[in-house]
Amino acid sequence: MFAQEKKNRPSSELSKEQNKIAHGTRLKGDIEAEGCFRIDGTVEGTIKTPAKVVIGKDGFVNGDLECENADIEGKFTGSLKISGTLSLRSTAHIEGEAVVGKLAVEPGATFNATCTMRGAMKAINNEKGEQRPKEEKSA
Repeated sequence: MFAQEKKNRPSSELSKEQNKIAHGTRLKGDIEAEGCFRIDGTVEGTIKTPAKVVIGKDGFVNGDLECENADIEGKFTGSLKISGTLSLRSTAHIEGEAVVGKLAVEPGATFNATCTMRGAMKAINNEKGEQRPKEEKSA
């Protein structure tokens, strides 16, 4: 009965649901979900969601994280793929690689990662999405 109700709900409703990995919980493996995540425990593996992920002060993730937005207060080691904004709080400690749309770093955060920003490519294109012609130099 409950499974039937969940199938009939629109996907926008499902993405508002929040999953929580509590303090003291250790999870090994890959996670795929439609809703948001709050991680206060330890996760080793891949986390993939089209929503937001929050890693709390005591949270630790070792692996890959792919999501829309991420707010990190704890520790992360691995590969970040954030289509929106990666926010690093003052207590955050990041090691690895990051591909982000936007990056916000509070003073005190540790960010030891290679970082590529996808949003930088938009500045090269004009409003219609066409590339600007290169200026030619005359002698």
